[in-house]
Parts: sequence; structure tokens; C-alpha cells
Amino acid sequence: MGNLSAFDKRLCNELQTGLPIAERPFAIIARILKSNEAKVLKCTRTLVKLGVIRRLGVSINWRAIDKASTLVAAHIEQEDLKKVISAVNKLKGVSHNYLREHHYNLWFTLRADSQKGLETILKKLSKRFGAAFNSLPVVRVFKLDARFDAASDGKRLLSVSRPPVLSRVEGLCSIDANILKGLQRGLKVVKRPFDFISDDEFEIYDGLLHIAGMINEGVINRFGAMVNHNKLGFTANAMFACEAKKSRAIEIGEKLAALGIVSHCYERKKFKGWPYNIFAMMHGSNMGDIRKAVDGFVKKEGIDSFAVLPTAQKLKK
Repeated sequence: MGNLSAFDKRLCNELQTGLPIAERPFAIIARILKSNEAKVLKCTRTLVKLGVIRRLGVSINWRAIDKASTLVAAHIEQEDLKKVISAVNKLKGVSHNYLREHHYNLWFTLRADSQKGLETILKKLSKRFGAAFNSLPVVRVFKLDARFDAASDGKRLLSVSRPPVLSRVEGLCSIDANILKGLQRGLKVVKRPFDFISDDEFEIYDGLLHIAGMINEGVINRFGAMVNHNKLGFTANAMFACEAKKSRAIEIGEKLAALGIVSHCYERKKFKGWPYNIFAMMHGSNMGDIRKAVDGFVKKEGIDSFAVLPTAQKLKK
């Protein structure tokens, strides 16, 4: 956005990098940026008002707390799209839903309490609409870090701070669960945004230790600003999928994840009619840049079987 100052862009990047786990996190960010707390709060509120920052909160690794999740692909006829989209978006476990330019045009993420729960939901959808809803569960995670460089004019993402933590925890204690619910709602842009976790018997400091623990355990994948990447110049995005032999799956996934335009990268199970097992979400200022990156990658790695699915419409996020 042309109306963002250099300071706004630095602040946006710092907030994406991570909100300090402290009673007054914006004061710490102010010191990092050689500014003051009042200015940081004011500029952060402006970024929220402009829609650059969607919310300050957490990205949760549902697999870490033993929730079942998957990516779902379906081919829906044009005349049925409206009713299918409405039904999918009403499902409690759907967090993202997109129309993509491909035979398989509807793609959404779905989570449930168990694998059986996922299968039941998909069977009901298939029966209701007479279409196959195909599940592509994760086999391996290579990258999970949607942070966008506000100063790059839509050219590159911020570098990964750390690889995703893939361990599982033996359920959340009641304190962690309650804190996580509050963080999911998003933090207010105030001097002391964590005051909501304290009461007469529970100090803020104790709550901050619980948050830090969930980050270290991988329950919280990222904690900071979630941005509207379109407003930062990343107006094009596409899902890239390719077929990699089992012997090269990890190599291809790691190399793909290292590209500066990739935010998410996974190995997933296939389904009949879909030969691709390596997936990546790519972002850029235009589709030309994305296709150039794809062409260079598949040529260098000798990949013959792949698909690029540009996002036609964001239906839920």
C-alpha cells in the first residue's frame, strides 16, 4: 500500500515475526524499532483500521493436540456451486475455503475430533450433493509460515524463524485450553493485551508461562499479526502441486519450501485421479512471477507431472 510509511512496514514485519510474550509487548517492540510505545500502539491501530492486519492472535497446530484435519478437493458443477459453498462454509471445522481454476475447483480445509469424524462429514457431503469430496491428509510438513514482507511490494515472504514443531501433546490442561480460546478471539491493541488471562487467583506472569509453553510444544504455530496479504501487494496466489517419487519426496519438499514465494508446503496422500503428492502455496504480485518461479523449479528438479491452480475466489478465511 502506497500510504504505508517505512516505519509502518517495519512494524508490520515485526508484528508478524512474533508478539513478545510479556505484560507490555508493544513497549518491547518499540525498543526493537527504536521508537516509543505510544507510536507503536497508534501505528498498529492504523494498520488494523486499514485492514492490513486482520487480527493479532495465534495460528494453532491442530495436529499437535490430536485433532484430525485434512485438505478436501471436489469438482462441483457451476449450477451447484452456490449451495455447496454455503453448506461447506457452515461446517464448524472449515477454516479456509477457496475456488481454484482447475477441474477440481473447490478446495477447503476441514478438521474434526477424529479421523472417523472427518470421514463421516465427507460422506454426508458426498451423499447430499452427489459429488466426490476427496481427502488429502498431511503426510509431512515442510513449511508452515505465512508471513509477508511488507517492504517487498509483493515479491517475497519473510524468512522462516524456525521449522514447524510436529510433536503431539497429551491433551491440553484446562488453563491452556481457556487461554487458547482467548487468544483465538484476537488481542486488543492496548498497552497490556494479556490482562484477560488474570484473575484473583491467577497472575498474568503465570499465564504468559503457559503461552510460552504452548509455543515451545508446537501447539501454537505462530503468535503475532495475521495480515491481509493482498493489501501488501501480494495480489496473486496459487496452489502448486507436483508428483514426486517416494525416494525424492523429502528432497523436493524441502527445496520447494525454500523458495521465497512459498508460505506452506506439505507432502499429502493422493486420491484416484490426482497423482500429485507435494503441495505448496505460492504468493506474488502477479501470476507471471508465480509461473516464472514454477517453470524454473520444475526445470531444475526435472519434474514433469505438476499443476498450478490459481485462486479464483476466497470463500472463507
